[in-house]
Amino acid sequence: MDAYLAVVAKREVREYTDRPVPEDILVRILQAGRATGSSKNRQPWRFVVLRDKVRHRELAGLMTGRGNLERCVVAVAIVLLNDSFRYDAGRAAQNMMVAAWALGVGSCPNSVHPDHADDARALLGVPPEASVASVITFGYPAPGQPQPRAKADPDRVLARIKRLPLEELVSEERFSG
Repeated sequence: MDAYLAVVAKREVREYTDRPVPEDILVRILQAGRATGSSKNRQPWRFVVLRDKVRHRELAGLMTGRGNLERCVVAVAIVLLNDSFRYDAGRAAQNMMVAAWALGVGSCPNSVHPDHADDARALLGVPPEASVASVITFGYPAPGQPQPRAKADPDRVLARIKRLPLEELVSEERFSG
């Protein structure tokens, strides 16, 4: 799957099969996160791989939505060493999710409920000066969920998704609303 197709075709997957994500595929997903650019190359993130179902359930109770974390085979918590660089954490998350999609693996980002940030840090052993920016679930999509397709027409994919038309989103030289 080429990069453009992976970007425009990527969809959130919230239910997964029990099929494990092979270690070499997971490493490639993590490498995509590691390769992400960051402000002044600070690389303010660390990744916590979560495979244990009990840990998934415990962490799911601290999220804004719990379902897909309870149903995934593996998740990755993105720990941000400096909360000022949340944009960089988002970039790393997107790189991992797009890479996963290109490799045939579905994903979905999840956020820690603001009232449970301290609990999430404690559960994952994250120091108080750091934060859990997001938790991304990964796995092979269950039937009925969006499926990665290596061969698809990006224009047809774009025509099927519910997004504002480009003309409503883009202005030239000055914002035009």
